[in-house]
Amino acid sequence: MAIFPQAEPPPGADRGDRVRRLFSDIAHRYDLLNHLLSLNVDRRWRRQAVARLGWESRPRGRFLDACAGTYDLGLELARQPGFRGRVVAADFAFPMLVEGRGKLLRSMMPVCGDSLRLPFPDACFDGALVGFGVRNLADIGVGLRELARVLRSGSRLVILDFTDPPNPLLRRLYHFYFHRVLPVAGRIVSGHPWAYTYLPESVKEFPGPEGLAALLGESGFADVEWSLLSGGIAAVHLAVRA
Repeated sequence: MAIFPQAEPPPGADRGDRVRRLFSDIAHRYDLLNHLLSLNVDRRWRRQAVARLGWESRPRGRFLDACAGTYDLGLELARQPGFRGRVVAADFAFPMLVEGRGKLLRSMMPVCGDSLRLPFPDACFDGALVGFGVRNLADIGVGLRELARVLRSGSRLVILDFTDPPNPLLRRLYHFYFHRVLPVAGRIVSGHPWAYTYLPESVKEFPGPEGLAALLGESGFADVEWSLLSGGIAAVHLAVRA
């Protein structure tokens, strides 16, 4: 059996299955490609996302890292000076969790679970983070409502993801890199024939910052705000569980 699929699943294939298959296939190169293709700026974005979580008011709380991948965002939280809580890192692509297991700290617990059907009781987390995962959900509204379900009232959700830069010149450069350079470089490094073609397409289909803010407001969150990062290449949203 081939290590990598030879063709992208047909358009009618279930989106969740396609995404799980994709990230399972590229798990062995995921960290390398993240840092290489973002020129390491993704590390700074994660620090800025964690800074908005407000964990300092509940330093011994329980926090969710949803769509955790290989744990980089959860690790950023777990390494904060003064953090004494627990980070539950959930992802439905088991090979991603296995790939990152060497990075886990004692304060972190990996869980293989789908963000559309989180395997946790209601109101059990003091905050949640999602890094570059919301756009991959088969149904973003369902995923946001699940996050609202597992968060305690008044706790924060922070979402970090790509977006379209508002500056026309930067947007052209960004699109050239994202649609021409990234797919080729990703295919060479990962050995996967279509993963890094899918990823730019997922960003194109993702609602802009205003659209995501509206979805958050419809899904049980209040006081939604966002900031653009690196000229609008990415955005970080902050919302409070109503």
